[in-house]
Amino acid sequence: MSPKALDYDSLNENVKKVQYAVRGELYLRASELQKEGKKIIFTNVGNPHALGQKPLTFPRQVVALCQAPFLLDDPNVGLIFPADAIARAKHYLSLTSGGLGAYSDSRGLPGIRKEVAEFIERRDGYPSDPELIFLTDGASKGVMQILNTIIRGEGDGILVPVPQYPLYSATISLFGGSLVPYYLEETANWGLDVNNLRQSVAEARKRGITVRAMVIINPGNPTGQCLSEANLKEIIRFCYLENLVLLGDEVYQQNIYQDERPFISARKVLLDMGPPISKGVQLVSFHTVSKGYWGECGQRGGYFEMTNIPPQTVDEIYKIASISLSPNVPGQIFLGLMVNPPKPGDISYLKFVTESKGILESLRRRAQIMTDGFNSCRNVVCNFTEGAMYSFPQIHLPPKAIEAAKKARKVPDVFYCLKLLEATGISTVPGSGFGQKEGVFHLRTTILPAEEDMPAIMDSFKKFNDEFMAQYEDNRGYSRM
Repeated sequence: MSPKALDYDSLNENVKKVQYAVRGELYLRASELQKEGKKIIFTNVGNPHALGQKPLTFPRQVVALCQAPFLLDDPNVGLIFPADAIARAKHYLSLTSGGLGAYSDSRGLPGIRKEVAEFIERRDGYPSDPELIFLTDGASKGVMQILNTIIRGEGDGILVPVPQYPLYSATISLFGGSLVPYYLEETANWGLDVNNLRQSVAEARKRGITVRAMVIINPGNPTGQCLSEANLKEIIRFCYLENLVLLGDEVYQQNIYQDERPFISARKVLLDMGPPISKGVQLVSFHTVSKGYWGECGQRGGYFEMTNIPPQTVDEIYKIASISLSPNVPGQIFLGLMVNPPKPGDISYLKFVTESKGILESLRRRAQIMTDGFNSCRNVVCNFTEGAMYSFPQIHLPPKAIEAAKKARKVPDVFYCLKLLEATGISTVPGSGFGQKEGVFHLRTTILPAEEDMPAIMDSFKKFNDEFMAQYEDNRGYSRM
């Protein structure tokens, strides 16, 4: 009998090529151990609420009222909900064609796209057109939509930073394109060298690949660095000269833990540069409610904004968005609340500011605790997390550990992370899942566990690491970087 269409051997080869380490072997093993009763600390994914972060009160109040609009007719509603939350819920319901259960425009509700445009103008100092903003089910859906539009086949390449968030490698594989890596320099705090970019493009072209776009992740995931204005100018100039679309993954723009390099959007830098570059570089920027001090991952709210994209192309992107009919409406409302939060003088303003500042200040302390903790460990070195939600320490694995990994038929950092998981319950992601230089090994962990739990987690890691190194080192020890 001939194979059926959904037998494994008959599947689309691009599906089989996809790898996504964040939910890969380590995560699956952690889930098994959890079923067996072991306490697991899931630091493998940036999922703040799953690790105890409390939701912000005001947006939840507004969405609760939108989900149950009959509460607005209750004469006692003002005893439970503040007046500004009630007013905002009525505002968002008025934007819909039938409440949260009705489809919206495939680009998202026009009124919320207008709020996003106003947010972008306040942030960058330049007007934004709501017609060039599409709301999406999280930023990931937007990234996939744009990459699907750009990639025509395996001859099309996308420049992606390495280490990279595996959304990019997975999506490029799924759509049959080619990932063109450019390596970030760990010893320069994960800085970007434009000469490295030129070399990556030249090598890709030698292999017959047409490089069509470049991805930046700012602040970085998994590396946590913030791009400077000077670096962004170099990148934009490079895209102009090489005729590349720039894809700006800016989902961690609220997550900044130092004062030297504040977040600056690629769009602002592009428009500051003036013609011909400001008119010549095509840019798509992404943002979400999943990160920052919101952490509303499960709500799936995001957007992308297009700059210098021709109207006919925008129409094609709209056509493809229409296949899915509508991004989820509650996620759109969360997005509206993110870009248009309570203002000074509003009843909920002080509480909102207290909650959001408390989360960011705690994340800043946790970033320092984790960096210091890793750097106190034998054969581990870690750059400070300037932004985003992750630490990405380098683990100097002794030769005996690498040999043991080979015997176990494991990649060395997967071997280390599995041992860490079994010993401590800490679920991380091996650096090989993000890409790294040959012979160099890392792991990624979020900085999201509760602040009061962080010292015990780092003590547990240190104890494991010391025992692991003692087991596999020779008596001379093993040098740090």
